[in-house]
Amino acid sequence: MRQAGRYMPEYRSVRSRYSFLDLCKDSDAAAEVTVTAVERLGVDAAIIFADILLIVEPLGVGLEFATGDGPVLHNPLRTPEDIDRMPDVDAAAAVTFVYEAVRKARAELKVPLIGFSGAPFTLASYVIEGGGSRNYVHTKKLMYGAPEAWHTLMRRLSRAVVGYLNAQIAAGAQAVQLFDSWVGCLSPADYERFVVPHMQELIGSLTPGVPVIHFGTGTAGLLELMRRGGGDVIGVDWRVDLDVAWKRIGYDAGVQGNLDPIVLFAPIDEIRAQARRIIDAAEGHDGHIFNLGHGILPNTPVDNVIALVDMVHEISAR
Repeated sequence: MRQAGRYMPEYRSVRSRYSFLDLCKDSDAAAEVTVTAVERLGVDAAIIFADILLIVEPLGVGLEFATGDGPVLHNPLRTPEDIDRMPDVDAAAAVTFVYEAVRKARAELKVPLIGFSGAPFTLASYVIEGGGSRNYVHTKKLMYGAPEAWHTLMRRLSRAVVGYLNAQIAAGAQAVQLFDSWVGCLSPADYERFVVPHMQELIGSLTPGVPVIHFGTGTAGLLELMRRGGGDVIGVDWRVDLDVAWKRIGYDAGVQGNLDPIVLFAPIDEIRAQARRIIDAAEGHDGHIFNLGHGILPNTPVDNVIALVDMVHEISAR
């Protein structure tokens, strides 16, 4: 996850010529950094270079990537009236540059390509909070205080994500991943009530036969419900042991994870020990995708990432 990023000099070289949003919108550049990362790291699949918030920009939320502050949405949607005023646009039709990047990357890649989107809860949290949040006060105020408006927003976002992912699939993506990076802030009861129906509807509307990875962070208390929400593979972070998570999810689904990204700053022997521990925890069951529990962090040593990939190949081959 986050294969192309600031930790790679090749990415920084391309990034120096663009703002982040402009880089996402230039299909040639986005395809270039996608392919370069795969070639540099030696991973078994690529993930298209994009951002989870591209699909909400057409909704008039005033998306900006502020230097050092991450994404800022200048026109957050915090009341039922705000949601009623959302423009009636086909958001998926407004981001054709992503589909062009998928097509161009597929033409160059020798490994499969994964498309992706933010999941509706995480997208809703961004557009309500106006950016990052620690406590999700505005999100939960709307969810608890105006549930009808909440479900209206989630339906709108779900429809946009369906169109977005299906268009990536049509452009050549061979699997898709839903990132629910913030959903771990919810209790199981709230997740079941406010999220599961929308995930079921969304995933059930995706192109049949294309694998779906359903990923979240801080979701150790939600794994069974995430499985109910749908997906061929459930992604887990490092806050739950892989074998424990898989038993709870069920072996009829695959599992993705779950190395702590900070381990990549450790000595090589420690990285190897941690990788072996996770692979051993899979106990030989089919369907384990070795991955980090979240994205690669800035300043991560590139050589350590490459060493991890080599280790996983070596250990898995035995």
